[in-house]
Amino acid sequence: MALKALIVDDEEYSRKSLYFLLQEHCPEVVVEGIAKSVAEAREQIREQSLNLIFLDIAMPKESGFDLLPDLEGKNIMVIFTTAYDQYALKALKASAIDYLLKPIDIDELKLAVKKAGERVELKSKNVVDAGDTLHDYTVNNSLQANGENKITLTHTNGFDVIDTADIVYIEADSNYSVFHLQNNEKIIISKPLKEFEEMLDRQNFVRIHKSVIVNFRYVKGYSHKNGLQVLLDDKTSLPVSRRRSNEFQEKAKAYFKS
Repeated sequence: MALKALIVDDEEYSRKSLYFLLQEHCPEVVVEGIAKSVAEAREQIREQSLNLIFLDIAMPKESGFDLLPDLEGKNIMVIFTTAYDQYALKALKASAIDYLLKPIDIDELKLAVKKAGERVELKSKNVVDAGDTLHDYTVNNSLQANGENKITLTHTNGFDVIDTADIVYIEADSNYSVFHLQNNEKIIISKPLKEFEEMLDRQNFVRIHKSVIVNFRYVKGYSHKNGLQVLLDDKTSLPVSRRRSNEFQEKAKAYFKS
């Protein structure tokens, strides 16, 4: 099923670059329009039948987030594209399909488009209500352990079962927890990090900071060169608090020795 898309970006180079990447690598995407601002995007949304928007965030006058109220009640998915990573959590809370950092990685773009295509296919089969998103977990959702290696995330349409081995790390943001999964997917849960610390296997997972739980499976190293840091397989660096560093090192020795 074709994805009818709109590209919204104030930078000409970014607009053209994304257009050509989609033409070359994502044949399922049909670019119906290109807008240089949120105001132009509003006009094109009124005039065209769209189901996907590639939306820049930091733009003059109005940001990409200012367009979101205009999408309420419409079956239009959003993939944010931006040069700034500080908007990631806000974008995920807005139930975006994905969040791509510029310069856009081809594999990440293809994965984001694949997610959008799967969403459209599920909606066409009435698997998910038109107003819902696959990973839009509200404050009423519960998360519970299901055996030693699975976690069940329940929501209004049923539940999703995640293998704990696929959890790379969990990051806290106020009363939310962001799951970073092995396939680069992120899932926001409206539960504090402490609940997951108590739930997960403490031999495989360790809290290294007040805002981070990490899975030893993906730990590549530990360094105190530029502050205490855990290094992951994907080159991500995560902070380790001083009061938790001894516990981390002891657990790491036991984990990698076994």
